[in-house]
Amino acid sequence: MTATRSEYCVIACAEAWRDAGEILASPMGLIPSVGARLARLTFSPDLLLTDGEALLVRPDGTPEGWLPYRQHLALVTGGRRHVMMGASQIDRHGNQNISCIGDWARPRRQLLGVRGAPVNTLNNPTSYWVPKHSRRVFVEKVDMVCGVGYDHAAGARFHRIPRVVSDLGVFDFDTPDRSMRLASLHPGVTVEQVREATGFELAVPDEVPYTREPTAGELELIREVLDPACAREREVGS
Repeated sequence: MTATRSEYCVIACAEAWRDAGEILASPMGLIPSVGARLARLTFSPDLLLTDGEALLVRPDGTPEGWLPYRQHLALVTGGRRHVMMGASQIDRHGNQNISCIGDWARPRRQLLGVRGAPVNTLNNPTSYWVPKHSRRVFVEKVDMVCGVGYDHAAGARFHRIPRVVSDLGVFDFDTPDRSMRLASLHPGVTVEQVREATGFELAVPDEVPYTREPTAGELELIREVLDPACAREREVGS
């Protein structure tokens, strides 16, 4: 079975939680959610999933436990949660903006607002999902820091950005200055395409691997169990 681009994105998101143990996964968005549930069903069976309110749930959404708000906050602030957020802008050091475009005092466009991004990024690992990789998103400097990057996180005990996943590839910060690095390309994508779509100089290894292939079992779970309506294809395309 040949995987589509969106299915490689699901796999890349799922890998963020590989062997994570008993931590709370907080995926935001369709493809990260499918990825987190896939991880729970395969290589991260101890992963905790939540309905976003007060329950721990199984991958099919049925309740398996109660998560009172005070316990949720304990997980968030104690490094025992890994959230995957979106980003309207993200820069070379992983600073993320979801608040506004332009000067914050007179923005050209108002977005979601800062919301929980500072707490997330300073207190537990935070990854990012970007469904459309472009220079408008991957910018030299974010207009406002909401999620905190490596250059602003000195002394934050649990700050870590494991990965950024886009429709073109996977990125990490495994460089001496903690700047963004191309970790893998989705099949069919070239390094030149990624560079052209990125608004800053990206660290690129001499050899860039491809994002791993999904197994036949993983594809069956994605297509038959987790997203039979193929909503993933509308988010990314093939």
